[in-house]
Amino acid sequence: MQTNPPANRLRGALPKIGIRPTIDGRYGGVRESLEETTLGMARATAALITGKIRHACGLPVEVVIADSCIGGAAEAADCAEKFAREGVGVTLTVTPCWCYGSETMQIDALTPTAIWGFNGTQRPGAVYLAAALAGHSQKGLPAFGIYGHDVQDLSDTERVPADIEAKILQFARAGLAVATMKGTSYLAMGGVSMGIAGSIVDQAFFEDYLGMRVESVDMTEFVRRFEREIYDKEEFARAIAWVKEHCPESEDRNAEGKVRTREQKDREWELSVKMVQIARDLMIGNEALATAGFREEARGHNALASGFQGQRNWTDHFPNGDFLEAILSSSFDWNGIRQPFIVATENDALNGASMLFGHLLTQGQAQLFADVRTYWSPDAVQRITGYTPDGPAAGGFLHLINSGPAALDWTGEQKAAGGEPTLKPWTEITEADADACLKATEWHPSTTEYFPGGGWSSDFTTRGGMPVTMFRLNLVKGLGPVLQIAEGTTIDLPQEVHDTLDLRTDPTWPTTWFVPTLTGIGPFTDVYSVMNNWGANHGAIAHGHIGGDLITLAAILRIPVDLHNVPADRVFRPSSWARFGALEPQSADYRACAAYGPLYR
Repeated sequence: MQTNPPANRLRGALPKIGIRPTIDGRYGGVRESLEETTLGMARATAALITGKIRHACGLPVEVVIADSCIGGAAEAADCAEKFAREGVGVTLTVTPCWCYGSETMQIDALTPTAIWGFNGTQRPGAVYLAAALAGHSQKGLPAFGIYGHDVQDLSDTERVPADIEAKILQFARAGLAVATMKGTSYLAMGGVSMGIAGSIVDQAFFEDYLGMRVESVDMTEFVRRFEREIYDKEEFARAIAWVKEHCPESEDRNAEGKVRTREQKDREWELSVKMVQIARDLMIGNEALATAGFREEARGHNALASGFQGQRNWTDHFPNGDFLEAILSSSFDWNGIRQPFIVATENDALNGASMLFGHLLTQGQAQLFADVRTYWSPDAVQRITGYTPDGPAAGGFLHLINSGPAALDWTGEQKAAGGEPTLKPWTEITEADADACLKATEWHPSTTEYFPGGGWSSDFTTRGGMPVTMFRLNLVKGLGPVLQIAEGTTIDLPQEVHDTLDLRTDPTWPTTWFVPTLTGIGPFTDVYSVMNNWGANHGAIAHGHIGGDLITLAAILRIPVDLHNVPADRVFRPSSWARFGALEPQSADYRACAAYGPLYR
């Protein structure tokens, strides 16, 4: 299986990060003595970012440094002009010394901004940091303040301490995610699915908060492309052969009289593969269509994320979208290893946007879409199976399962250096990783009572022991969007216990057993409280504990976080949030987001 080279799928250049080295503007000994030291901080910061972060598409992040140190308004303007020309979407100011606060600061309400003020005693970089942040607060331009815990020597400015590194990278990841979304699209393939609120796509939310447009395509477009053969037929032949080799059919669990014929199943495979091609082409276009004479269709909708309605208007007659959603959401298909797509089941755009957050923050990892289906208490498990949960599961666990996509990466069959289960950024996945995920996945004929039109459902059980984060955007009338976050871990259950519990729902769907990390407070008092406080039927799940990055991202977008279990040392918001109530950070988050309003409004 080949690994496709990193490529920017979307129109326009990828955003860059700009470094603004600010300096005391006084010539005659002061500025001259600090020029090289200040530029050294900028170079060290740039090297840290380029060495640690890549775009989700796999391409390296470009960092642009101002042509000169910024000692006043004229040089600030020169820097702003260069950054606009270079396509900078995120800025970080660095300085080891005092500078003229409002004269050197960046006046830009739409660009995520942070300031690193060096903690040293020879020159007052920390004093500038405080002055500049006060100016940002006074002018209504939130900025993140980065201040080291320990004093450094002025000769040590090209070393980035661990606590500073963590904040720079957290800000950079979140800022790049914000800048990457701007100007792209969410593609709604169909409309509202079964009355699910998240699939009532709110265009104002995407425009005002994410800077994205919403594109809508009726599902009849799939029928048109079926019948007029608006897809790459050469790719289709290759895809069908790959499916026969790598997606073997498993048990048909339909009742007698509901089992579909071999001819019907073969037809469902063909349509399912074409649906993958068509959905992808609708999102990002396909030059092969232009060669075939379909020039408009070849362009796509510049969609960074999408959703497929499916139920019920489509699935009552045509194969369901499970194969479409699972394969596109994975990091590999018949074309090889490549960047996953973000495709939300049932066109749940709010979960789709959540998955997009996770994808961008994890340098292109596949995301899991799941129902937050069931809380299993220890007593209920013991009553039904005779097994008493222990270890991480001793307080109960959540069953994450859904009839829609679960990226095959989420089998957990990719292996870290020590052999433990993991998910990797797509650029690090090997052929052995992809093959292991495919072999761990079964494909059942879909349950006919749910899907009269047929189709195929992926089935696997996620490996235990992986750190993961479950999160979800919700819209609340009178408040706007809110984000909820639950870090935790996946767990394994004894096979017979898993089978007993899984058979109580539809066993043809993929399962992830999840235990959130508990704090003993509020929604995280116990596992039941997490389930009881979850805001919708769906959740997005990312590998790793990325709750801190999500909080930083949400603050940039002005989206309050209504519940989270992230330790305080990983919560990083703009400095002005403290002015809204440093003693009550949760309430301050709500007040600050309300005061500043959506980023793009």
